[in-house]
Amino acid sequence: MGYRGRDVEVVALSPEQCLVVACDACGAIGAKELDAVQVSPYIVGIFTTRVALMEILATGAEPVALTVTVANEPFPTGGEVIAGVRDELATIGKRDLPLAISTEKNIPTRQTGVGITLVGAVEKERLRVGCSRPGDCVYSLGWPKVGAEVVVDDGKAIARADHVQALLAHPGVHEVLPVGSKGIRAEAEKLAAAVHCRICEWQSVAGLDLDKSAGPSTCLVFTAGPKPPEIAGAPIHYLGRLSESAG
Repeated sequence: MGYRGRDVEVVALSPEQCLVVACDACGAIGAKELDAVQVSPYIVGIFTTRVALMEILATGAEPVALTVTVANEPFPTGGEVIAGVRDELATIGKRDLPLAISTEKNIPTRQTGVGITLVGAVEKERLRVGCSRPGDCVYSLGWPKVGAEVVVDDGKAIARADHVQALLAHPGVHEVLPVGSKGIRAEAEKLAAAVHCRICEWQSVAGLDLDKSAGPSTCLVFTAGPKPPEIAGAPIHYLGRLSESAG
């Protein structure tokens, strides 16, 4: 599972065109009685969508359709989740993206469950996977946060979908990879391994835990030259450099 180590699947529709599929699930986070983290379903909709959206955008694909599965009643939970989905899509100008929606209409529930699947399309030659090269610098953007930390304003900015777009639009950026539950180090090493490299000269950044879960992709890693782009309001940290693996 996973295309070249990423949390996506890539399907060739023709020699020139590919579909890219990403999904994310969120459980026990919401406003119901047995939810472990108490936040509004609207917030759940935003961040669950953001995870899949960032994965799709990072491959260079354009989102074309999305499914929303809510394992709860249509209203109020389902309606609030979908509002969050729409508002997150709006951040990249895709509020009216086609949605297929399913909710639980038969059984009362006491805990929130949401699943998102996003489909994108891209020309094969524009696929931004495996584009890093030896000598590239590796950077992180945003801070890893998980659970209740995600909605706490502690001054540590998190990654957004439009950050992915801004990075890929910069000619000096080669590849972008959202960070998930395995943390920055694991994702950076995955990116390196996909192009038969390793990361040398790992740098220590004050306050940045390289092994902490980034929850709903609150940070990302990317490769570029020695001078990274500046993204307003987004902290960027140098992590190390790609070197060819021995053998």
